[in-house]
Amino acid sequence: MKKFWIRTASSVVYVALFLGTMFSGKIFGDYLVGSFVFVAFLLFVAVGCTREFYKIQKLKGTHALEWMGYMTTVLVVLSFLDLGYMYAMGGYGVVSNVLDLALSAVLILLLLGLPLTAIIQLWRKSDNPFGDIASTFVPVFYIGMPLGLMQVAQMTQTNLLFLAVALVWVNDACAYMSGSLFGKHKMWERLSPGKSWEGTVIGVLCAALVGALATLLPMFNMLDWYFGAVLGVLCGVIGTLGDLVESMYKRSAGLKDSGKFLPGHGGFLDRFDSLLILMPFATIFLVLVSEGII
Repeated sequence: MKKFWIRTASSVVYVALFLGTMFSGKIFGDYLVGSFVFVAFLLFVAVGCTREFYKIQKLKGTHALEWMGYMTTVLVVLSFLDLGYMYAMGGYGVVSNVLDLALSAVLILLLLGLPLTAIIQLWRKSDNPFGDIASTFVPVFYIGMPLGLMQVAQMTQTNLLFLAVALVWVNDACAYMSGSLFGKHKMWERLSPGKSWEGTVIGVLCAALVGALATLLPMFNMLDWYFGAVLGVLCGVIGTLGDLVESMYKRSAGLKDSGKFLPGHGGFLDRFDSLLILMPFATIFLVLVSEGII
């Protein structure tokens, strides 16, 4: 019972922090201030996820050039502020100029980062030099870019970002509860022994139903009901696969949790695994819908 209350309390703190920063623009009455508050939260998440990624890499015998990975991942997240500002605020003024300079710095770093890391590797003793180089930059794509896309979504379509995140949580909760009650057929026992096909299917169906019903609310009426349902299926399916991807990575190092960020829940990667894989897919879907392409 004690573990249940600890898990519940940490969940409340996590949800409050996530949603509070996501809607900070509305809370403060200034969307630009809100975007900086949210990016501060995302940078905190990016550093936490990257730290856990490199910890697992060390257990696997790979030694990334961590300072380069941290710097590149953080700058990639920051660079998406420029894209979001351009779309949401028109992209003019002093702030835009500063963000343009930051984006230019990121592009230069991305161009030089890989060759510089390869050169530095000449002075590092390693049995797997190219494995070290590759693992240095995985967080840029696995962590930095999805969180950057989340920043753009917060600046341009906060309500839809909230809906996508909520549908992931609905899928997870319904899959867990229904799997505990009705789960008999293991989905992927090698990677996640607790997941069942029954729980997974019910979780996706619940996310689709909630997605369709959510479009009846004023804050989500920019979506037709069937697009809400499709978004629910997308969040359920891709979110589940994202969870399995992270489980595959942890189990390759013999770990159950990636860290201890939230008591009873695990680490940063455990909390954001579904969203990290989902965001590129969800972003493409929402852009296609908002532009009337589909």
